Amino acid sequence: MTAATETDRALVDRVAKGDRAAVRLLFMRHHARVYRFVARQTGSEMMADDIANEVFLELWRQAPGFEGRSEVSTWLLGIARFKALSVLRKKKEDWIDDDDAAQVPDSADTPEVVTMKQDKGAALRSFVDALPEEHRTVIDLAYYHGQSVAEIGEVLGIPVATVKTRMFYARKKLGEALKAAGYDRGWP
Repeated sequence: MTAATETDRALVDRVAKGDRAAVRLLFMRHHARVYRFVARQTGSEMMADDIANEVFLELWRQAPGFEGRSEVSTWLLGIARFKALSVLRKKKEDWIDDDDAAQVPDSADTPEVVTMKQDKGAALRSFVDALPEEHRTVIDLAYYHGQSVAEIGEVLGIPVATVKTRMFYARKKLGEALKAAGYDRGWP
């Protein structure tokens, strides 16, 4: 198999074994795409260049843990997105000074609103606990563990359409239970 036809996954396997040439090949294949993606995310070509290079250092570090559940390009873009968000968050934190911080209005909830949210949250948890197992599990995975519909289907070994149906009925039952208990659909 020549370098031009070797799959990205095979190259990641080689990187995991310490093959620097494989990193260079993946860099040549994906650097431009990663760079353009990060440049759009950050609005800075200089930041994009630094972050794109960091992505390939991360590839070197994380290659042994790559499980192949996504395409290599998707994995690299995920690393790039995380790194871009981290840099932007840090940059934002660096920019705010004490005078600017004093100008930020206090949007904290009043004690009354905090109590209302706690009461509604406790009621919602009890309503979730009262759902049938199949609905409770879907709600738990989606809202408490941040899983996508596809991921829930994979975890439970059921089709995506079944996950959506269970989610629909679970939300409907929760909405009815909240309404019957006198809670509005909004928060608090």
